Amino acid sequence: MTILHEALAPLPAIVWQWQQWLPPILVALGILGGGWLAARVLRFVAIKTLRAMNFHIVTERAGLDGLLNAGGAGTDTTGLMGMLVAALVMLIAIIWALDIAGLSAGAAVAMRIAFYIPRLMAALLILTAGLYFARFVAQSVTMYGNGLGLADAPLLGRLMRSVVIAFVVLMVLDELHIGQGLIRDTFLIILGGVTLAAALAFGLGGRRWAAHVLERDWPREHPQGIGEGTGRR
Repeated sequence: MTILHEALAPLPAIVWQWQQWLPPILVALGILGGGWLAARVLRFVAIKTLRAMNFHIVTERAGLDGLLNAGGAGTDTTGLMGMLVAALVMLIAIIWALDIAGLSAGAAVAMRIAFYIPRLMAALLILTAGLYFARFVAQSVTMYGNGLGLADAPLLGRLMRSVVIAFVVLMVLDELHIGQGLIRDTFLIILGGVTLAAALAFGLGGRRWAAHVLERDWPREHPQGIGEGTGRR
């Protein structure tokens, strides 16, 4: 009897705790269910809105959809944006539910994740615009070089595209707060080294061509010698 009494002694306290916990848990589960439904609806609305704005055409021409397909993502950039919107809505519901259930630590962690999702969305938009602009710059440089008759016009176009993409990647990493100082310093060092190498290569290998172009476009005024400029009898 003593053993049974000791075993059943905590039962009233457990029942009282469940009576205190049951309503918040039910409310939290209801919030999670409503958040899941709202996330699906808003994901559908976001995808339809972006496709109506021809966002998928921009991402396809930028080459971002091809990168996602090559990486096995199973969706395009528009679908990824819709997934991020759904994840943000679901995280808001999770934060609300955890706060009602009294799990403030879990709510704080979910809140930090939720604050990071808008950065992901902004980084995705920056990457899309940057890749599209890089493609435009490459085509413009190539066409201009072909118009001038340069044999290396496609190479110059690809070089300019690489430079723009490198700058865009730097902006994306800065937006995501990933290795800001190290990546920025590394990019500046590499850019300075490439610029110096290009200047040395042009100065050593193309000095005759550069001198010819300068002489053709900006001819120097040669000083007149003794007896020049006056008629001789």
